Parts: sequence; structure tokens; C-alpha cells
Amino acid sequence: MEYGLGVRLDRPFGQAVEAVTAALKEQGFGVLTTIDVRATLREKIGAEVEDYLILGACNPALAHRALQADRRIGLLLPCNVVVRADGDGTVVEAVDPQTMVTLAGPGNGLGEVADEAARRLTAALDALRG
Repeated sequence: MEYGLGVRLDRPFGQAVEAVTAALKEQGFGVLTTIDVRATLREKIGAEVEDYLILGACNPALAHRALQADRRIGLLLPCNVVVRADGDGTVVEAVDPQTMVTLAGPGNGLGEVADEAARRLTAALDALRG
């Protein structure tokens, strides 16, 4: 099962993070959390990995609609967006919102919310492609 949407950018990690944040904002998403996986793994277990951030992206209107449809959907929110270094470029991947529909099951009204969230996340990724 494919559960992500993604794009590879030919730009450095720091520039990509700024561009991703801006592209998400254009689609109504704010970044609620930023998890620096590289720093955490280094600090906690001494492991070295590439630059790797997990951004907790939230579109408040979509989150509200999803919570109205299924209060337990908060277990799958916010939408995770990964930004990670990959050689000379950066990979950006977002969880496919249809995944929450698959996990939560049909008939609860989440399909329409997931469709719109997927459309907006795809538009953000397309904007990054230039």
C-alpha cells in the first residue's frame, strides 16, 4: 500500500525546508510541530543520519471537519510532512490523507476531507517542483 506523496528537489536542505513551509502555508497549512530526527537520534543514541525533519502540518478547517466526522481521527493528525537530505538534493514527502480513510473505515464522512487535504498537499508539492 502506497501511503505517501513526494517530490525530490534539487536544492539544499535548508532552502527546501523554507520552501516547503511556504508552499504549505499557501495551501492553508501551518506547521504545528517540527521534529528534528537527526538531532534527536544523535542526542539520544549517538546515531548519525542525514538532515531529517518531520513537520506536523495542519489545516485548521480540514482538521475541524475531520474531527466532526470522527473524534478518534486525532490519532492520525496532524499531517506529517518529511523533509530529508538526499545527496545533493532534498526529498519532501507527505502522508497521503487517503491513508486515514483506509484506517478509519468508510462511511464516516472522512473521504471528502481526505480528498481536499490530498488536493492541497499535492498542490503544495507541485509548487515546489516549480
